[in-house]
Amino acid sequence: MPDRPTSKNYAYLKRTWGFMRPYTNKLIYAGLALIVTSLATLSIGMGLKFMIDRGLSAGDQQFLNLGFLGLVAIILVISAGTYCRFYFISWVGERVVADVRRAVFDQVIKQSPGFYEVTKTGEILSRLTSDTTLLQTVVGSSLSIALRNVLSVMGGITMMIITNVSLTGLVLLVVPAVVVPIIWYGRRVRKLSRESQDRVADVGSYGEETLNAIRTVQAFTHEDHDKSRFGTEVENAFLVAMKRIFARGMLGSVVILLVFGAIAVVLWAGGRGVITGTITPGDLSAFIFYAVTVAGGVGALSEVLGDLQRAAGATERLVELLETEPAIQPPANPKPMPSPARGEVSFENVTFHYPSRPDTAALNGLSLRVNPGEHVALVGPSGAGKSTVFQLLLRFYDPQTGVVRIDGMNLTEVDQRQARMRIGLVPQDPVIFGTSALENIRYGRPGASDDDVRAAAEAAQAMEFISKLPDGMTSFLGEKGVRLSGGQRQRIAIARAILRDPAVLLLDEATSALDAENERLVQKALELLMVGRTTMVIAHRLATVVSADRIAVIDNGQLIDTGTHDQLLRSNPLYARLAALQFSADAGPLALQAAQ
Repeated sequence: MPDRPTSKNYAYLKRTWGFMRPYTNKLIYAGLALIVTSLATLSIGMGLKFMIDRGLSAGDQQFLNLGFLGLVAIILVISAGTYCRFYFISWVGERVVADVRRAVFDQVIKQSPGFYEVTKTGEILSRLTSDTTLLQTVVGSSLSIALRNVLSVMGGITMMIITNVSLTGLVLLVVPAVVVPIIWYGRRVRKLSRESQDRVADVGSYGEETLNAIRTVQAFTHEDHDKSRFGTEVENAFLVAMKRIFARGMLGSVVILLVFGAIAVVLWAGGRGVITGTITPGDLSAFIFYAVTVAGGVGALSEVLGDLQRAAGATERLVELLETEPAIQPPANPKPMPSPARGEVSFENVTFHYPSRPDTAALNGLSLRVNPGEHVALVGPSGAGKSTVFQLLLRFYDPQTGVVRIDGMNLTEVDQRQARMRIGLVPQDPVIFGTSALENIRYGRPGASDDDVRAAAEAAQAMEFISKLPDGMTSFLGEKGVRLSGGQRQRIAIARAILRDPAVLLLDEATSALDAENERLVQKALELLMVGRTTMVIAHRLATVVSADRIAVIDNGQLIDTGTHDQLLRSNPLYARLAALQFSADAGPLALQAAQ
């Protein structure tokens, strides 16, 4: 996914309000606690003034005692209010991040495969984890701190004016000197924050890609090269992070220097006022307290500003995903699929280009009809377009021209989920999830009973090895089925398709990973499964499809011939040549002659 321009404002943070709105009551509780604690904190200054002027200076011990008890009461209020504010705002922060993560995942899981042709999975995972964690920091902490310090600064300045106008004017002279570095450094921090997140995403993406291919990495003794590459990515992320840390550190340092330097000047000027009698010691103490409160508030805001800037960049990345609409959308008013399902499939003059290869037609004017219950094999050289037929039938993509139909319905006019529910897929490279054999097979029909799952496993000849696993059907199969052989993973995938009981069965060389004995057993199971349902098979090994009702020969995205195995041996040179290469001894002299 291409980098986006650095955000110049915090407008993206406003999008989080939609996620916070359902929890307005909790925000109100946190806001009330915030107001109470802020007012209680500001009242300490007045307490100091009266304790010093009417207690210490006047020598009134009783008033001093009362002032002390008042301060204790204020501290208790601040303590209780701080707890309530922290609890409620933290609750909202965690809840909002959980909702955002769900919303982002719900959005990306709807994206068509074309989206993942140009988007790294590691980038998406980085946004789901790192970016949402930044958002949690803002909603559950930084935002509260920012509001608290805004109130402290505003209330402190107000009380400073009430206490002594001339000293307040002296303090406010430093404001321009504080604001300018905040703005200048703030822009740099915002830019570096976005760059830092991008570099962290690069680290995660490269690490995930390498670990997912760990067997290949080790087989090619590529460890040293990958360690070096990963180290380079880590160092790049570190260097950008250090630039961001330097900028944030300078921001806070400059603000503190200027603000507390101003307090020192005020203390000096106020001390002269006490000596000359123009201000009381209590007024000076209260003023210094409010000045320190304002200074602390401004310093904290400069720190929070960095978090807000980082969160603005993170939120921009999350919003980008949330606003990415799937390329494949159901129609506004989808037509219902006919019931019961018949399993009729047709391609009508279909032309299709993959988004990543717009200049090359994967299918070019292809027309093919498969009748209900018919067994049709797709044969042709690699890259001929066979897998693309399956991709369009599952409506992972829409053709640029032509129509794809299931049971007579144009797939662009129905809800693709309803159409896909009629299809069972056994891919050439089966996907095994990091869970038990039971749940992997049940993936085909989540509501299926354990008995149904076991029956599907037996039909796919999978119980033979599942029963030998330590915990049988509940055995953990490892990440991506690493504990299984290729043939065993294939049989799990076949069992999954059997359990689905589809009207249309798509087999992408489903027996390619099996040895001769298991291939015979699984082929027998598939023959039983294919009875009464439409079956389309992508065949690279022609021996597995010689008994098909029809064989469709595809080359360069075009359907060039259909017929039975024997018919095509006589009529189609391409098929005859493929057959001669694979089983010339079985095909006989006729195939050899046709291939010449």
